[in-house]
Amino acid sequence: MAALHTACFTTPRPWSACELTGIMGTPGVFLSESAFGFALGRVVVDEAELLTLAVSPAHRRHGTGRALLAAFEAEARAEGARTAFLEVSADNAAALALYESSDYRQTGQRPGYYTGPDGTRIDALIYAKSLD
Repeated sequence: MAALHTACFTTPRPWSACELTGIMGTPGVFLSESAFGFALGRVVVDEAELLTLAVSPAHRRHGTGRALLAAFEAEARAEGARTAFLEVSADNAAALALYESSDYRQTGQRPGYYTGPDGTRIDALIYAKSLD
């Protein structure tokens, strides 16, 4: 998972195997995976957070991300979540298109939240979707 995360992300920075293992051990965290990607989510009470979604660069634009997002939402509902949240880098056009076409709506912004590989500060956009 760490190798795939590294292949997918520069902003935010990719997570190490140790970080992923730690996250997986956190209460409420669940994994949705396919042959070409994975989504990590967390449910606390009635809210779900999409922690990360990674799709192999060679297998993008084939529905894998959409399928993983749907699996995340289904698991979150099964765990009692009524709302899903996520953060996305403002410069990640592909992710923004996926989330917006899946009925997520921007609810907030964290100015300069991420640091790009060249040191540039990039906003994090907060998106939410009702799971009811």
